[in-house]
Amino acid sequence: MTRDELHDLDDLDDLDDLNELGELHGRLRAYEGRTAASGGAGRDPVNEPMIRHWCEAMGDANPAYPGIAPPTMLQAWTMGGLAGHPDGSARSEAYDELLALLDDAGCTSVVATDCEQEYVRSLRPGDEITFDAVIESVSPRKTTKLGTGYFVTTRMNVRTGDGELAGTHRFRILKYAPARSKAEPKREPEREPEPRRQRESERAADRPRRPRPVINRDNAGFWEGVARHRLLIQRCLDCAVPRFPWLPGCGACGSQRWEAVEASGAGTVFSYVVMHHPPFPAFDPPYAVGLVELAEGVRMVSGITGVPYDKVRIGMPVELEFLRVDEELELPVFRGAEA
Repeated sequence: MTRDELHDLDDLDDLDDLNELGELHGRLRAYEGRTAASGGAGRDPVNEPMIRHWCEAMGDANPAYPGIAPPTMLQAWTMGGLAGHPDGSARSEAYDELLALLDDAGCTSVVATDCEQEYVRSLRPGDEITFDAVIESVSPRKTTKLGTGYFVTTRMNVRTGDGELAGTHRFRILKYAPARSKAEPKREPEREPEPRRQRESERAADRPRRPRPVINRDNAGFWEGVARHRLLIQRCLDCAVPRFPWLPGCGACGSQRWEAVEASGAGTVFSYVVMHHPPFPAFDPPYAVGLVELAEGVRMVSGITGVPYDKVRIGMPVELEFLRVDEELELPVFRGAEA
């Protein structure tokens, strides 16, 4: 067992015995190599309209598209949409059993952590897609800031209609028991709050915290800018093309030389969705999430504030503001104005 696993044994409810932990992990590992999904078929062949829509949303002007599909669309061709996959392609009983076993062990929460893709051949309009998936691995028990649980990795093989492998998609989730929140120190109020403010404060205290952004060496500069109330994008030093989100290399010319540039904060709603379902404890549905096109020409996904969710419109002018959602997290959002 790892030091983290031993350190948190006292916090476990259903898994407070080393023998039980070892037995549980053995049962979980028994599912490695078993089928996670089978008989999958893409709802549509690879097609130019979907490629164009993808490229427009991503801001990808590569002239090779839509003659071939962007490799990163690999998973898109396997998705069932709101209607789901047709009969004959389904998640396996083994995968459902694995998730149920984790639920029974107290790991009832889930978060997607990362994915890895490998590209074997290009997909072209007209290609029919089939896929299957296998449970590749179940990690030992891990302790994270979210809680304690197990990483489950599945590997999907995506093939063309003739059975040729087009690529693989590894998808990893964390099934975990949420960490207990630490008691916050009591603070004496300076004055008696107004009844309305008191109710709002109580609601905020009861609400779960929003998910934390994943900060790494590629995007740390962006979040440092947010902390200073500056919205920073990148600009290539060789071809001068701006880009967002932050990446180590230029998508236009491949250069790895760049500079950070502060965006003006002005933009328009390029597209948006209204979130009704599924519910997330830290948010109050319905609410609008927009794809905002900045004056500098790049686009970013952000919350839309200042107007009711049903008043958001494509083309609506918006302005940057910074929203503090809790004592630790502040986020860039965009405020719209009703016409």
